[in-house]
Amino acid sequence: MSNINAPLAQGEISAPTIELIHRHRSIRRYKSDPVSSELVETIVAAAQRSSTSSNLQTYSVVAVTDPTKRHRLAELCGNQRHIREAPVFLAWCADWHRLARACEIQGYRPVTNYVESFLIAAVDAAIAMQTAALAAESLGLGMCFIGGIRNDPAAVAELLQLPQLVFPISGMTLGWPAEEPIFKPRLPLKAVLHWEHYDTSREDEALREYDRIMQETGIYKGRQVTVKEGEPEHETYGWLEHSARRASQPARTHLRRVLQEMGFDLE
Repeated sequence: MSNINAPLAQGEISAPTIELIHRHRSIRRYKSDPVSSELVETIVAAAQRSSTSSNLQTYSVVAVTDPTKRHRLAELCGNQRHIREAPVFLAWCADWHRLARACEIQGYRPVTNYVESFLIAAVDAAIAMQTAALAAESLGLGMCFIGGIRNDPAAVAELLQLPQLVFPISGMTLGWPAEEPIFKPRLPLKAVLHWEHYDTSREDEALREYDRIMQETGIYKGRQVTVKEGEPEHETYGWLEHSARRASQPARTHLRRVLQEMGFDLE
């Protein structure tokens, strides 16, 4: 199955869920219509059916509808307008606080100072929020993940009154779409799917093929990542140049310190 274009091309294997997945687009403009608490609860309840490591369920979500809080979250997450516009903001968190309480009730001491402990919670949260995204889209809602919640996680934790051992992994705007954005092509399947071993023989071919497609879409117009001083500008700007610039620059270098302050003293 090709994953360059969406929705599915004629003749590809299909099912309602697969078709829904292929229709996914990040929504950054929303109608002012409210999203009911019943809908939010339905979406989060669906997310709870996600796979979770050893049934530990080491994640939580804070739903924010208060306009003042959403405006503050927008500021903390990079002044993204759609955080202010969307009627609901979901803060998905890695959560060892609840499990630590379970240990306390049973007379055990939780071990949270290893990378694996945090990875369990981060992966649990990521799986749950992707399931929530699918549930929301199945109901006609639009959403957009907000990695900017990690710009200042300590301030987010203070605003949302997150206890120790609860760390914001990603935000999610939620609302009724007020736009029809284009489908963003994905890498060719041959760049992602490997059979029996990791095969690099077609890697450059796949990357250049995808780069041409992304240049043709014009998706990166007005979204160019600034090059470092002294580095040359490239004549063409597609996925290769955009992604290479991003990957060559440090990002959120403060996170380890904040994790330690929030109870995850990782070894």
